Amino acid sequence: MLLSKYFIPVLKEAPREAEIVSHKLMLRAGMIKQQSAGIYSWLPLGLKVMRKVEQIVREEQDRAGAVEILMPTIQSADLWRESGRYEDYGKEMLRITDRHERDMLFGPTNEEMVTDIFRTHVRSYKDLPLNLYHIQWKFRDEVRPRFGVMRGREFLMKDAYSFDLDEASSRAAYYRMFVSYLRTFDRLGVKAIPMRADTGPIGGDLSHEFLILADTGESEVFCHADYMKLDVPGAGVDYDDDGLIQSIVEDWTKSYARTDEMHEEALWSNVDAAQQMNARGIEVGHIFHFGQKYSEPMGAKVTGPDGKDVPVYMGSYGIGPSRVVAALIEAGHDDNGIIWPASVAPFDVGLINLRSGDERTDGACASLYDQLTNAGFDVLYDDTDSRAGGKFALADLIGLPWQLIIGPRGLDNGEVELKNRSTGERESLNNEAAINKLMTWQSETKARFGG
Repeated sequence: MLLSKYFIPVLKEAPREAEIVSHKLMLRAGMIKQQSAGIYSWLPLGLKVMRKVEQIVREEQDRAGAVEILMPTIQSADLWRESGRYEDYGKEMLRITDRHERDMLFGPTNEEMVTDIFRTHVRSYKDLPLNLYHIQWKFRDEVRPRFGVMRGREFLMKDAYSFDLDEASSRAAYYRMFVSYLRTFDRLGVKAIPMRADTGPIGGDLSHEFLILADTGESEVFCHADYMKLDVPGAGVDYDDDGLIQSIVEDWTKSYARTDEMHEEALWSNVDAAQQMNARGIEVGHIFHFGQKYSEPMGAKVTGPDGKDVPVYMGSYGIGPSRVVAALIEAGHDDNGIIWPASVAPFDVGLINLRSGDERTDGACASLYDQLTNAGFDVLYDDTDSRAGGKFALADLIGLPWQLIIGPRGLDNGEVELKNRSTGERESLNNEAAINKLMTWQSETKARFGG
C-alpha cells in the first residue's frame, strides 16, 4: 500500500480528554474517531488491526469446536422477560420501542437469543455437545464511558455459548473454552492470566477473567509468579480428550490468581512472599458456566437417553476484539508510539523513501516494494514528499515491526537500513541480506503466531 493513497489522519497531539495511553495513541495514529460519548468510527489502520485480532479469535474458536453464526444487534424484550433479566439488567441496557410500540433493545449480550435459537432447532441429546459463537457489535450504556475503546458504549464482542446434556459435560465445554482462550491470547502476543471472577449479571457458579499485565491496567492483580512460566498448549492440543483439557485447566488454576474484587488476604498470605506478584492488569476475556439459569425458564430442553426431557446446561464465553486492540497498546508502547505484536501489526514493513522524486531512490524503493509484496509481506510504502524526520516519527507512531529505509547515501554504498521497531536496533545491509533477514522473521512469526 502506498502511503500517498492510504488514509491515516494522524494528530500531532492527542485531545485533552484522552486519559490513557491507548486512547491517546489510537487518536494520534488515526486509528479511530470519536462520534459521540463512547462511540467510535474505526478508520483503516485501526480496522486492519481489529480484523487481525478477530481472525485469530475466530480460528481458535473453530479449532476448539465452536460453530460460527451471526445474531442481530436488536433483540426483542420478550426474550429477556422470559429469562427474568429485562428488569434486572439496569440502565446499561439501551431500551427502545419500534414503530409498532414493541419493546426492543440493543443487545448487551446474547444468552437469551441464542437460547431461543437452540430451543427452536435442537431436540435430542444426540445433537450435543453444541457451541455456537458469533462476532457482533454490542451496546452497554456506560454511565461514564472513558478510556476510548477500552470502555466504550459500543464494542465488538466474540461471544460463544455452549449447550450440554449434564453438569459434567458442561464443565468439559467450559474447560475447552478456557484452553482456547490461553491459545488465543498467546497468538495475540501477550501472556493472559486466568483469574477467578464474579459472575455478575450473567449468572452462574463458575467464572474466570483473563487479564494481561500492564502498568496502566484498571484492575489490581494478585498472582503467583509461576504463571509467567507456564507453557500454553500448542496448536495440536486434542480438544476431544476431556482428561487432557481438564489437566491443563488444573495446571493453570492451582496457584493463586485474583483481582482486587475477589482477593482474599488470608489465602494470599499462604503464597511465599518471594513468589507474590502484585501488579496491574487489563481484562481481555471472560468466561462463565451458569448451568440451567437460562434453559430452565426459557424451556430449552432435549430428550435424554432415558426418554425424559431435561433443560440443558450452558456456559458463555466472551472476548472483545475492539477492547483487545487497546489492551495490546497498553501492554506494548514507548514514548514514540505503538509497538504491535507481529501477529496483529497493520503492516509488516514500513518502506521509507528518504528522497521521493529522485529517480534512483524511487526505482530502488519500487523494486524492494515489489520483492517484498511478492514474498507475502504487507508493506506500507511511504512515498510522500514529507521530511525524513516526519517519516520516521510516523513509522514509530503506528508501530510497524520493521522499517526499511532507502536513501541516496545508502545506495551509494550499496546498502539499505533496517530498523527493528521493538528493539530500536538499526543495521546497514545490502538488499539481499535485508530481505533474507525479513524472510527469517516472517518464518519465525508464522511458527510462533500462526497457530
